This record gives sequence, C-alpha cells and structure tokens, in this order.
Amino acid sequence: MTVNTQPATERPDPRAFGLPVVEQAEIPSELRSLVARVHDLIDAVANTEVDGDTLAEAAATVEGLTDRLNVARRQIGTMVLRELPGGDTEYGTITNVVSGDTNPAAPPLFLDATEEGVRGEVTLNTVYQGPPGLVHGGWIAAMLDQAVGSASSLATSPGLTARLEVDYRRPTPLFTPLEVVARVTGTERRKVYVTGEIRVNGEVTAEATALMVRVEVP
Repeated sequence: MTVNTQPATERPDPRAFGLPVVEQAEIPSELRSLVARVHDLIDAVANTEVDGDTLAEAAATVEGLTDRLNVARRQIGTMVLRELPGGDTEYGTITNVVSGDTNPAAPPLFLDATEEGVRGEVTLNTVYQGPPGLVHGGWIAAMLDQAVGSASSLATSPGLTARLEVDYRRPTPLFTPLEVVARVTGTERRKVYVTGEIRVNGEVTAEATALMVRVEVP
C-alpha cells in the first residue's frame, strides 16, 4: 500500500456524464435564504406544541408553497461546483442530505480542504437528536462518511464508499460545536484508505476508518 495521494487521473467533469452543474456562486441568494428559513421551520415543526387550528393553518400554507415551488424542479443528480480555500475545487450533489447547498434537511456542515485533509465545524439541534440531548448515531456516521469521501476525492479522485466502520467513543452532544476531520492514510490502485473523527473540545467522540474506491472514467 502506498501513501502517495496525488490524483491518479484528472477529476472527471460531471457534464461528461450528462449531469447538470451549477457553480456555487450561481445559487441565488434568495434560494439560500429560503433554505435557511426552511431549515429553521423543520426544527420548529419538530418541537412545536401550538394548538390544532394553528397547525392546520400552517399545513395549508406549506402545502400551497410546496405546489408553487414544484412548478420547476432540478434534474436528479444535479451537481454543484464549489471553490475551496487554497484554489482547489470540489463537485458535490446539490441536494446531498449531509452537505447539499439547497437541502434544508442538511446540517450546516461545511468541509474545507486543509494540509492534512478536510475539516469542518457544525452545531446540531434537536432535528438530529437520537438519545435525549445527543446526536443520533446515524447522523454521526453520515457526517463521517461525507468527510472521508471529501478527503478521498480531494486527495485522489472521486470515488464511492466501499466500507465504513465507525467507533462511537463517547456520546456526542447537541448544541455544542463539533469538529469533523478526515485524511487519506494510503492508496492502492483504485483503493483509498481514509480515517476521520468527530471531536468535542478536542476530545474524540467518534472515529471512522473507510475504504473508498475511485470511480473509473471511460
């Protein structure tokens, strides 16, 4: 197994596979504002105890807005091209449930490239709750999967998760800044070996080891 993480091939352009690409800067500020407001709405709906009349009125309002927004929908698989600090770029699905620019269900996790790999910070509310006051284990795994995939893609070339193992070291709290990091530890032909952690105040609450397989471009 080698530890050379230089891209083996040029990163493929999704447009070559018939997928639309939107540059991050092209996403309207009005859409970003809407995404943020709906993100807040999800939290409000999950925790509300208002009366039935208010709930019925809100449901009707949301139904009407949903019908208006569904008049024009993106193609499935639409990608977003992100400019990262340091001059690197990254493609991602625009509706990704962990880091999609236009997905209100996604946590506010933004991964930046670092010398070691990738790093991001996120604070989660009760929308991502599992046990009382703690982050759901599935969301912990999802964030680690996103981090190791991003680290692998930036260090080598885009790929898919072949294996992800998560060790839950201690409970991960809500309403607390979480640090998410990942880095490539080695490569072997199409295989990319990656590790990642979630930390709270420098203490590891969960860690992952992953095997990514680079996608072959015809």
